[in-house]
Amino acid sequence: MAAYSRYDQLSVSLDRSAPSSLPSQLVEQIRGLIASGHLTPGDPLPSTRSLAERLNVSRGTVVFAYEQLVGEGYIVSSRGGTQVAAGANFARLPQDQGLPASNPLRGRPEPAPSPSDQGVIDLRPGQPDTSLVATASWRAAWRAAAAQPGLTYPAAGSLELRYQLVEHLRMMRSVLREPDDLLVTAGARDGFRLVLTLLRRRVRNRPLRIAVEEPGFPSLHRIPLAFGHEILPMPVDSQGLNPAHLPSGEGRPDLVLVAPSHQYPLGASLPLARRLELLAWAQDSGAFIVEDDYDSELRYVGDPLPALASLDRPSGRPGLEAHPANWSNDRVITLGSFAKMLAPGLNLGFVLLPRHLRSAALELREDTGNPVSSISQQAMTHFLAAGGLRRHTARMRRVYRARRQLLLEELTGVRGIRVLPMDGGLHAVLELTRGSASLERDLLARSRQAGLLLAPLGAYWSTRGQGQVGAGPMYGLVLGFGGVSDRQLLQGLALLKEVLKS
Repeated sequence: MAAYSRYDQLSVSLDRSAPSSLPSQLVEQIRGLIASGHLTPGDPLPSTRSLAERLNVSRGTVVFAYEQLVGEGYIVSSRGGTQVAAGANFARLPQDQGLPASNPLRGRPEPAPSPSDQGVIDLRPGQPDTSLVATASWRAAWRAAAAQPGLTYPAAGSLELRYQLVEHLRMMRSVLREPDDLLVTAGARDGFRLVLTLLRRRVRNRPLRIAVEEPGFPSLHRIPLAFGHEILPMPVDSQGLNPAHLPSGEGRPDLVLVAPSHQYPLGASLPLARRLELLAWAQDSGAFIVEDDYDSELRYVGDPLPALASLDRPSGRPGLEAHPANWSNDRVITLGSFAKMLAPGLNLGFVLLPRHLRSAALELREDTGNPVSSISQQAMTHFLAAGGLRRHTARMRRVYRARRQLLLEELTGVRGIRVLPMDGGLHAVLELTRGSASLERDLLARSRQAGLLLAPLGAYWSTRGQGQVGAGPMYGLVLGFGGVSDRQLLQGLALLKEVLKS
């Protein structure tokens, strides 16, 4: 069967009346041409501009489709153009094997459900979409890392990786640091445990008093409790944590755990005035701020906000921050992770430390050892250096922004709930307009019976903390849209609307 050698021979067409999106139609048709052998490895594809003009669609439609096919490994793009990837010859396979089951909205292959998951749609928050991670850059990074399995790194982690991480922080989070200010960790929880152990030694092994956002991230709140520390829940409002509520004097917290860029689960962003007020409180109190930067790049309204650590420097006057006498002014410890942006199973992150804590933290890490494998560190180094994370972040912003918009369109105006505004993240909060604990439990039970798994909003309020202030919990549902396909999201939203009507 003759292969295509001219751009105008690419036999694709789009139907605006079809239920699937235009990018999805284009993805499925090109994938089908490759699978059937009409397109073979090395065949050129039209430029995004020329194909968009021929199909009378926006260039962004073709760009999205090509990026999808690049992510699946069907095509490759370079300065010389776009062509069918080497090894993408599926013509010898039966059609049901050569073509993965496709999503009618996005054209992505859907994971095969396990027998226990048949008929159940899991919209609980916390899971990203990992189907688009394994790009050519990702695979190349792991191949390069696997070729050097004998590498070993110091307790702080790979110097090359730490250099790439500080460059990432400079470009994406407006944070200026040196590689020695970072320790590579096995994610945010590992970094938080390291911080708790380090600070407990500074207070002569008494339990720490830790202020946490109320509501907040349950798993991070349970870590201090497991170590015997005291939790002080602090209420949040539409602007996040209010520093005015933080105790002072003898009962003040030793540290504050806060997510300033995207409060979890309500989604507030801490404004500049409160950030400065929080930093001033920490310096006056001699306390530390632990900044949880868990999904700050996933912002859909404007650019990602600068990290709190970017403000925590005496850098207003050139050269001042280089003087060791000023290091003690640094009060922010930043926890970074790639669990939400890439995959939870990667188990790789970092902790950004004030310089006056660096030597003690490094000594502790040398005693306990670094839990991150050298291969994972090497692979992440290659991935960052090749720009893979930057491209993946841009792609996932588009995917998640579209899902967020789909969710808003489907649920806005539904009686009985109020969809809280979210500028970023992988979840949405549906507040019950006449909320109660019993109604929340009833909705969760009915949703489960209908084959839909959701999380209760009321569970994000602490029940074991001391010194709680502010109003009681809100009731509703927390719905994640990261770990499912678009088809599953639509099905889940339809089931939810039926449950709410009942």
